[in-house]
Amino acid sequence: MHGSTTTLGKLNRLKSHGITPFLVDIEALNREFDQFLSSDVLVIAIPSKNLESFKKLIAEIEKSTLRKVVFISSTSVYPNINDGVTEATETLNTPLTAIEQLFSSNSIFESTIIRFGGLFGYDRKPGNFFKPGKTIDNPEGFVNFIHRDDCVQIIAQVIKQNAWNETFNACSPSHPTRRDFYTKEFQKLGKTDISFNEQSLNDYKIVSSQKLMDFLNYAFKYDDLMNGNV
Repeated sequence: MHGSTTTLGKLNRLKSHGITPFLVDIEALNREFDQFLSSDVLVIAIPSKNLESFKKLIAEIEKSTLRKVVFISSTSVYPNINDGVTEATETLNTPLTAIEQLFSSNSIFESTIIRFGGLFGYDRKPGNFFKPGKTIDNPEGFVNFIHRDDCVQIIAQVIKQNAWNETFNACSPSHPTRRDFYTKEFQKLGKTDISFNEQSLNDYKIVSSQKLMDFLNYAFKYDDLMNGNV
């Protein structure tokens, strides 16, 4: 298994987990990249939104023997419409949606887009997402989160089930209000300084993952965000 990082200091960390490490920056691809691409499936989960860099990356993939790609996107592609959204909902015109299109329209390799909700779990604790004294907007809006364990398992199932040329939303089917969710998360960390902007518009979207659950027969491990064990 190959794994990449943009940080030299993390190479040994990958190696300690039995992963062959590569230093990869898509904005400056190096000579080792051909070797990195000698895999059956490529999972792309990077924060860059540089469209030109992704075009160069895709050109390299096309020249390789790799023919399966999972591209990790985000539910941020959907506008706040104060209603539910599905994969059929019109997306915003952003660099991320343009990058998605580069992958989904490619005829050389097969790809699947996974739009993850907000990531939490392990060291990513929602009670730490806001700096002390920060007022939280949209308290009556709803959250769209997914635990890291579910992220990993969903990617694994896409690959295992050969679920290619699809787009999936991926977030917990539980959507508490931001007020309820963050109050609970602050309390878990012993914090009492939470405050909400009661004058905000409470814009929201509720992201449905029903397609993913039906298509992959997937049951979320963390399907209740108000469960005290989450």
